[in-house]
Amino acid sequence: MCDHDKNKPHHECKSDCSCKTQELKIGGFLIPCLLLLLKRESSHGYALIEKLREATFLENMPDPGAIYRYLRNLEEDGMVDSVLKEGSKGPARKIYSLTSEGEDYLKASVEIIKRRKQSMERFIEAYEDCY
Repeated sequence: MCDHDKNKPHHECKSDCSCKTQELKIGGFLIPCLLLLLKRESSHGYALIEKLREATFLENMPDPGAIYRYLRNLEEDGMVDSVLKEGSKGPARKIYSLTSEGEDYLKASVEIIKRRKQSMERFIEAYEDCY
């Protein structure tokens, strides 16, 4: 059961709160992927897109505009911070980094993913038992 306070952001809920599960469904797998990459290293948007491609976590890469929208939403939710950093070439870039709230959300996401993985493995076993 969710003990979520309607006035409190979802990322402040307990890791087993059902609204976290719902939020992961809405944001899909992209949110934990981005947070994991930012846990490894702070980065600008374009580099995150390249790292996401290289990591092969996703079956289908979303368009870059969607990734930037998610980064903006994650920043608004307090899960990532950003700073403008002057580059040696070209304009300043927005460098994103993981916050403690983002770390908490990532941990909760991993638990949800583990449970889903176990459920899927049980489903596959049940299916294979039919043959």
